[in-house]
Amino acid sequence: MTTPEGDLEFERGRADGTDGKRSPRWMADNDGETILERARRMIRRVLEAIRGTEIDLVEYQPSVHGPLLEFDGISGLEEVDRYWVNAPFAFVTIGYDPDANHHRYHVVEPTLRPDERVLLETLFEDVRDPLLYRDEPHDDVETLLRETIHEYLERYGAEIDVRAFYRLFYYVHRDFRGYGRLDPIMHDPHVEDVSCDGYELPIFVYHDEYTDIETNVSFKKADLDRFVVRLAQHSGRHISIGDPMVETTLSDGSRAELALGEEVTPRGSAFTVRKYADEPFTPVDLLEYGTFSVEQMAYLWLAIEHNKSLIFAGGTASGKTTSMNAISMFIPPRSKVLTIEDTRELELYHDNWLSSVTRERLHDGKDVTMYDLLRSALRHRPEYIVVGEVRGEEAITLFQAMNTGHTTYSTMHADSVQTVINRLENEPINVPRAMVQSLDILSVQTLTRLESGRVRRNKVLAEIEGIDQRTGELDYSTAYTWDSEADAFRSEGSQLLAEIREERGWSQTDLLRELENRQRFLEYLWENGISDYRQFTALVNEYYADKASVLETIQAAEESRESSDASTTDETNAGNDSTASGTPVGGGGRQE
Repeated sequence: MTTPEGDLEFERGRADGTDGKRSPRWMADNDGETILERARRMIRRVLEAIRGTEIDLVEYQPSVHGPLLEFDGISGLEEVDRYWVNAPFAFVTIGYDPDANHHRYHVVEPTLRPDERVLLETLFEDVRDPLLYRDEPHDDVETLLRETIHEYLERYGAEIDVRAFYRLFYYVHRDFRGYGRLDPIMHDPHVEDVSCDGYELPIFVYHDEYTDIETNVSFKKADLDRFVVRLAQHSGRHISIGDPMVETTLSDGSRAELALGEEVTPRGSAFTVRKYADEPFTPVDLLEYGTFSVEQMAYLWLAIEHNKSLIFAGGTASGKTTSMNAISMFIPPRSKVLTIEDTRELELYHDNWLSSVTRERLHDGKDVTMYDLLRSALRHRPEYIVVGEVRGEEAITLFQAMNTGHTTYSTMHADSVQTVINRLENEPINVPRAMVQSLDILSVQTLTRLESGRVRRNKVLAEIEGIDQRTGELDYSTAYTWDSEADAFRSEGSQLLAEIREERGWSQTDLLRELENRQRFLEYLWENGISDYRQFTALVNEYYADKASVLETIQAAEESRESSDASTTDETNAGNDSTASGTPVGGGGRQE
């Protein structure tokens, strides 16, 4: 199925002379002014043909007006999934090719008639200025756009039905307010990453169920160049042939890596978008996905409350930042938290939170680096400092903050505990070994494949113990490991918990009771599906404020459930006894 802009972009390509070589005669007959005049005559003819009554602006109702989409399936593919991404305008279907043993991601959007395509092109030209240069602000942009389109269609005298109006509205809204042809993919909650590798190449997405999958969306040369420039400009960044690579954050919080032209990416302009989750993951989500066990999560909670510093390490897309953001919800409610990032990813539901982001030089200004932000952060007297990722000189300042009593969390790329230590101690980070020992916990995560598919798991939780006086090496011990064969987590014992016990003046029984209480709390939330970050944070804060009351509530819920389960078991046993004695359950049967 094709979308209308395919033909429109083809016409633009012909006008630009970018669609292959053309003869001199063709060029003479098809210069810019000739094509423009031809288009104007065509539009006038179409508008004269359809000039008629006023258009009633009513809300679209599928049951009344009929569907906006027509789709007959993908030839040669077996449809295995279908779902809306922007109802009622766009949906996605997943097809499976049994011969090639792969899936295909297919975006379905409304199809326009030829006359509607002409109207769409005219609307693009006419609607732009009134929307861009409107004097009064408008709270509801979607309503404003719908009214503006309606006004211009009436000026044209276009006689169209409700379905045609909303088909036109969809494409104008998609291209002015959304991400153009990428918009349906950006609306898909199952897509984590979007990759475009060059001109006229299919876009690939990482789907949370079907992993890496090819789509039916692609860009021609001129359109892809424009799209990349537009992404950069809309996020406040500059990209050009002279400065062809940009890392930025899009308006919805998604992280984007952009490349313009063919110098650094020979197959053409390219981009990768790491989508931003509308709702941040909570520790309950990490339990649901099996990334951590309940025991590990209770351990991390206790460590965070007692100001232990952590680094989350792992490969690309292993879930480092997601885990760090989730466990930050355990930070006590009134503590001052400061986050430092080069691209905005962290989202804390915390009142006393100061967020800071790096900035590239603007005109005669200066760069604001992570190192600058970290030095400034120490003057704000934060109790917790969260750094998006350490890669260079900012790591020294981060560890200086650890050594001066600040609790810090960060991420870095490494696939083992020893690799983390090696990276920290060597170029380009160069943190002295004596400072590295101020780190308390290292979490190493992995994105791996099991029989059930790709999963994210915490491979190891390690504790930094200090420098061995005999060898001079940095010692560490393993608190928890992941058994890949059994897909289970193993406890190896924790020295850190012993330190917390001594700090609090607890007995071993007190420590174990506190860990058990937190496990019960997390299991209660998990079993009851309480994963919304607002609810989760509110309940954690309630636990800090009145632990006894929260535990009483959980105890009452557990007793009620046990009573209900026992009642159900008794009824089942009674039914089984009745059946065994020859009396049919429910009566009405023949006795033997």
